[in-house]
Amino acid sequence: MKKFMNTAETMVAESVEGFVSAHADFVVFGANRKCVRRRHLVPGKVAIISGGGAGHEPMHIGFVGRGMLDAACVGHIFTSPTPGQIVSAIEEADTGAGCLLVVKNYDGDVMNFEMAAEMVAGRHQVEMILACDDIETGRAGDGRGRRGVAGTLITERLLGAAAEQRVPLAELKALGDGLSSRIRSMGVALSGVALPQTQRTTFTLGPNEIEMGVGIHGEPGHSRELFSDADTIVSHLAEAIFDDIDQSTDKVLLFVNGLGGTPPAELYLAYNSAHRIMMEHGLRIARSLVGTYATSLDMRGLSITLAFLTDAEFSLWDSPVATAALRWGC
Repeated sequence: MKKFMNTAETMVAESVEGFVSAHADFVVFGANRKCVRRRHLVPGKVAIISGGGAGHEPMHIGFVGRGMLDAACVGHIFTSPTPGQIVSAIEEADTGAGCLLVVKNYDGDVMNFEMAAEMVAGRHQVEMILACDDIETGRAGDGRGRRGVAGTLITERLLGAAAEQRVPLAELKALGDGLSSRIRSMGVALSGVALPQTQRTTFTLGPNEIEMGVGIHGEPGHSRELFSDADTIVSHLAEAIFDDIDQSTDKVLLFVNGLGGTPPAELYLAYNSAHRIMMEHGLRIARSLVGTYATSLDMRGLSITLAFLTDAEFSLWDSPVATAALRWGC
């Protein structure tokens, strides 16, 4: 296995250090490098904080900045940040209006973010919402609920924009909770993930196989299907989303996300298929996003995310954002 790294043990720390150096206009390290925070914090604004394991870049550190996150914590590859890291982020980012934690619905993330919130309860006002947009885990019926995957970006963007407009903590939590049923994602892969620490892939596919319903930790999906043309694959993803989302309006945000090893030409081709399918279902594509934003290291795959948003939420989406990974209106 070939990767641009020095050692598997130092890969995450060196990568995050490079990120902070490259984007010093937006971010700085927090105390003892336990988190990455916005360079210019805003007094009196609710702090939006997220995080997760490394390997999903640019999520979440690439979303730290104006109009999105105030701080993000990075764990080891596919491993939750520690409660101590999250406490540090809360201490650094809270400028007096409290903190909202945006947590992808994985057991380790939920446990550690909840523990951190309890540890600072006497000193900081903290609320938490779960990002849970993944179709695949909604089928499992194991009581854990849906994973947070690429749709987490949309939640973080809307909450960050609202916080920038000084929306108070209780209203931000209500907004985040209200998005849950209106954002859905599903992924597909042509290959598994090559893990630096084990030098092995998470699953192996034959030359004519694809994996439907993959997660962003390299997890296999619900079925192994025969490889087909892009229209067929994207149609399968879209139909699964249609069957499982609260269609509260006909105006949607369509997001095609690369999982790490898929070139832009293929992502735009998939978007073309998805756009046509959405239009055939009578939907209006009010906003679009295409690119590699929530990855699973080097997985050759993509996900489709659909979000049914209100006019007010589209206005939040359009408002200025200035981060390493998303930037417009500034």
